[in-house]
Amino acid sequence: MRDQDNTGKVAVVTGGAQGIGLAVVKRLLESGASVAIWDMDEALGQSVATSLGDKARAYAVNVADTLAVAEAAVQVKDDLGPFAIMVNSAGVAGSNARVIDYDPDEWRRILEINLTGTFNMNRAVLPQMVKSGYGRVVNIASVAGKEGNPNAAAYSSSKAGVMALTKSLGKEHADQDIAVNCVTPAAAKTRIFDQMAQEHIDYMLSKIPRNRFLQVDEAAAMITWLCSPENSFATGAIFDLSGGRATY
Repeated sequence: MRDQDNTGKVAVVTGGAQGIGLAVVKRLLESGASVAIWDMDEALGQSVATSLGDKARAYAVNVADTLAVAEAAVQVKDDLGPFAIMVNSAGVAGSNARVIDYDPDEWRRILEINLTGTFNMNRAVLPQMVKSGYGRVVNIASVAGKEGNPNAAAYSSSKAGVMALTKSLGKEHADQDIAVNCVTPAAAKTRIFDQMAQEHIDYMLSKIPRNRFLQVDEAAAMITWLCSPENSFATGAIFDLSGGRATY
């Protein structure tokens, strides 16, 4: 019998109040998990959690803040119990420009949120999984991390870093019942598009052989399977969600 039942398990989803993160939250709730929704938009997070019922709880957390992440991880453990599932969906696209014209402060901001934020989350949450002897982690990167989008070097570099971080983590915990994997979505129409130039959006669409953007529920289907007990072997892997764009 297939085992995608997460009854009694506690999950955290960063960026969980919107986009792919929200779609994942809904599926995890359907599978029986209790879900901590971490999002910078405190009002939106609270509104979403209230609409989803008693098993969803919102926390306002900046994943780039190492201390805040560590404190929130302890708080969730006290509120809901130790983590069994983590999905790192929080991220920013940043501005579009050539590297030679790029603002160094913007570069650092994007790396801090997308890459260091993912590091902070894994560093804070994985010890709980190690102690309990079980865990499922999905870090969300991007096809841009594989291919390097022009005029988006900071974003592309941050997501390539997430992929490498995932591979390292997968090897570090491969002798335990802990799976750490990564997905590389093509662009999905979410609020992150608000940060992008229309020219860049058009470029991304032109590179997708399916000739459409990813739907958030399609991403959530793969991610939640990777978070389930049924995924008992795959770890340290990069799963493509690019609609045929990626060449490796």
